[in-house]
Amino acid sequence: MSTAHVVVTILAAAMTGFSAASVFLRSKWVVQPMADYGIPMTWLPWLGAAKAAGAVGLLVGLAVPVVGVAAGIALVLYFTGAVITVVRARWYAHIPFPLVYAAPVVGALALGAAA
Repeated sequence: MSTAHVVVTILAAAMTGFSAASVFLRSKWVVQPMADYGIPMTWLPWLGAAKAAGAVGLLVGLAVPVVGVAAGIALVLYFTGAVITVVRARWYAHIPFPLVYAAPVVGALALGAAA
């Protein structure tokens, strides 16, 4: 396991954890766009839990690689769904936001595969 893999994985987990906390705390800058995209507010706890589980899974994956791979794949699918939701809502200027969170997850997966 390389230093780069550990650093990128911790960064990905921190960013995803921050995103989960923002959903749980119902930060206006997160909740308002989700409402604009047509996401029901009743989904917020589930979406936050999915992100939180993914963040924890990435960290556990540093010790148990199969868990990290599963969490990484799940988060990539989650953020892909977020991009699709933004596109369906026709908020094209918001497409980069889920991609910013997905990038370190993809990086962690790639570095883990290379190790």
